[in-house]
Amino acid sequence: SGLSSDHRLASDERLESVNVSRDKWEFSYSDNTGYTFMNPENFENMTLTPELVEDVKDFLSENMVCEILFIEGKAVSVEPPASVTLKVVESPEGVRGDSANNVQKTAKLETGLQLQVPLFIKEGELIKVDTRERKYMGRA
Repeated sequence: SGLSSDHRLASDERLESVNVSRDKWEFSYSDNTGYTFMNPENFENMTLTPELVEDVKDFLSENMVCEILFIEGKAVSVEPPASVTLKVVESPEGVRGDSANNVQKTAKLETGLQLQVPLFIKEGELIKVDTRERKYMGRA
């Protein structure tokens, strides 16, 4: 859940160790069963629930390498790269004469993500997106 808490222990108390690992997996596809990732080392497939991938689904494109955090062998979170390159599939034309500084418009990307981009971005262009801030970074 991402929550943290503080607990005081007596000097003679012991903690049980937890097996935590972070591995790179390649996104393959999504369907009605979930999001399927492949381990590039052994080609093992793993399907994750939509709830687990909810925060990053707008950035996932085929063959993208993500880090998956495992606790006791169970996937608990998916982390995409810090920035991704995505194709603009819908981008309304800018209004003629609209030249104020930093004017933005909403564009729809190949993954369904909608975000603010500069007026000069056109349909079909590839752009870089910051996955942490969910913001346009520049042309790819």
